Amino acid sequence: MNTETDFSTLNSEASSDWSTDVLIIGSGAAGLRAALAASESTDVTLITKTTLKESNTLYAQGGIAVAMNVDDTVDLHVKDTCSAGCGLCDIQVVETMVAEGIPRVNELLEWGADFDWEGTLPRFTQEAAHSRRRIVHKGDATGRETTDVLVQRVLNTERIQVISNAFAVDLLTDAVSSTDDNSTTCYGVSAIIEGQLKYLYAKATILATGGLGRLYPCTSNPEVATGDGFAAAWRAGCELIDMEFVQFHPTTLFLDGAPSFLISEAVRGEGGRLINIRGERFMDKYHEKGELAPRDVVSRAIQNEMFQTDFPCVYLDITHKPADFIQERFPTIFATTKRYGLDINIDLIPVRPGAHFMMGGIRTNAETETNLRGLYACGEVACTGVHGANRLASNSLLECLVFGVRAGTNAASYASSLTCESPPKIQIEKCETEANTIGLGDDVILELKDAIRETLWENVAIERYQEGLELTLSDLEEIGAELNLHPSSSMSIQTTDVGLCETVNMLIVAWVITHAALTRDESRGAHFRADFPDEDETGWQKRTVMAQDKEPEFVKLRSN
Repeated sequence: MNTETDFSTLNSEASSDWSTDVLIIGSGAAGLRAALAASESTDVTLITKTTLKESNTLYAQGGIAVAMNVDDTVDLHVKDTCSAGCGLCDIQVVETMVAEGIPRVNELLEWGADFDWEGTLPRFTQEAAHSRRRIVHKGDATGRETTDVLVQRVLNTERIQVISNAFAVDLLTDAVSSTDDNSTTCYGVSAIIEGQLKYLYAKATILATGGLGRLYPCTSNPEVATGDGFAAAWRAGCELIDMEFVQFHPTTLFLDGAPSFLISEAVRGEGGRLINIRGERFMDKYHEKGELAPRDVVSRAIQNEMFQTDFPCVYLDITHKPADFIQERFPTIFATTKRYGLDINIDLIPVRPGAHFMMGGIRTNAETETNLRGLYACGEVACTGVHGANRLASNSLLECLVFGVRAGTNAASYASSLTCESPPKIQIEKCETEANTIGLGDDVILELKDAIRETLWENVAIERYQEGLELTLSDLEEIGAELNLHPSSSMSIQTTDVGLCETVNMLIVAWVITHAALTRDESRGAHFRADFPDEDETGWQKRTVMAQDKEPEFVKLRSN
């Protein structure tokens, strides 16, 4: 049986680097599933920022959307996904995800996933914007169940080596590849391990680093979600796409002394009602589906009710359901709120929107290939186009499983095709500028992180407008000045301070999001411009591509 280990046990005292066939960065569902797929034919090293289980996947409550119910079809699931995506989904990739998702979920069941059952079928639940009950779940802890199953299988796979507490800093690339197309090639990553900057070389590399919710002060994401993979990809020359589309979950717990804990979409799917401080249900006046409207609609509705009532939250009411049903269906939510003095059998749950998911990311094709040779990306850090402008609830874990397998399989095939026995040892150019060697105290780093979060929450959150977006760009440049770098910097990071790395990463990703949001002069899905409140079907049914040293480019959806 394999176990999590640290770097020192893998290397002799004389060695300061590591080499593998396929290197995977990140241990959420996408990274774990990629590791299992790649290990079928190659040796794999998986590194993770903290522990093997810590990721956004672990905290996913709702479930996995999959077209397995008796009254459901692949076509219906595709239609719902594209409808939620507001015209920006790549339908061919959506069809791939939905169709391949069925065997991926069946695999989880075969491997021992203990989802809730009803007779001979999983117990499917309803969530917002789905036309069928198609969400398989384990109470409200589906992410934990999925994580446990995949982690155990990874640890039982001899060809997978896990290195925990390894902070990936920069991708290792050649300046110009010797290939005919002159594309850059990725050969691994530099990482902070045991307080030192190490080099991990690989024939093929997979980024599966998860999301960026911690760029905002109110979020459902864990502390590790600081956008590190997006920033590393940016510095290496990857294209980022659809970065203006940050999804805000309508209901995170708003309670003194409690974290911004996610209150699952499934609570509304099972009949939960949203009411304001006046005791009024309000969703019917915003959307025909009421509480089951798409997430962007519900988030804006809640924000508007908070503004109109001059109150910092609204309430979610599930008290009309039997107590035994609530405790069986939502044991995690029940236990967590109970810890902070709420009994959701009889008490209303105070909630407000929080940053939840990034629809955009590193631009990949359906095979998870990026514009760098040897670099693949999957999960939330990647963008194939399956989510469009607004992700359909519970499609995230499905995406991770499907494209995790594709990434692992394709990376392993690429690595096996190379004739060299080991990848060339190419180090990133060491920049001796003050920007990369600056030493800042922990208090200053925390202040800079808070400043980034504050300006994003004020101007680049649920509602945006030109003046606020321009103000945030100015704020980010001022923050960058304290780090002696511009927010769009492509310079590699030469430090072993994880907090400083996170700050630089947050700054870069915040700048990209804001710049993309300023570019899109319309409202669509999760991107709402108060100064351009309508969706522009003629001018903006296209996607925004951001890359180093280039103005934003726009790509139209391919014909389907």
